[in-house]
Amino acid sequence: QVHLVESGGGLVQPGGSLRLSCVASTYLRGIGEWAWHRQAPGKQRERVALIDPDGTATYIGAVKGRFTISRDDDKSAAYLQMDNLKPDDTGVYYCNWLGAMNTWGQGTQVTVSS
Repeated sequence: QVHLVESGGGLVQPGGSLRLSCVASTYLRGIGEWAWHRQAPGKQRERVALIDPDGTATYIGAVKGRFTISRDDDKSAAYLQMDNLKPDDTGVYYCNWLGAMNTWGQGTQVTVSS
């Protein structure tokens, strides 16, 4: 069974940056897609970014140009670089591996506030 461990969340001022990390407990051999989702208070969870095994990334419009998803298959890890953060980016961020199983991380809180 694969477990995902996230890190990197925290409190940041508007305009600041954070980098989220997600590492798998076992070697994933570079297969599957990675995604990051977020859930704001009182709202449904939404997928903000996805990267396929070839490295092609897609984003929702609200984060395009500010967030960058990446993967390191040697480490079985995925990352989300978040720049120019806005208060609307506040929420719990979850990583998600869509490989042999649909696996989720435990979530990490991101709060953007002055």
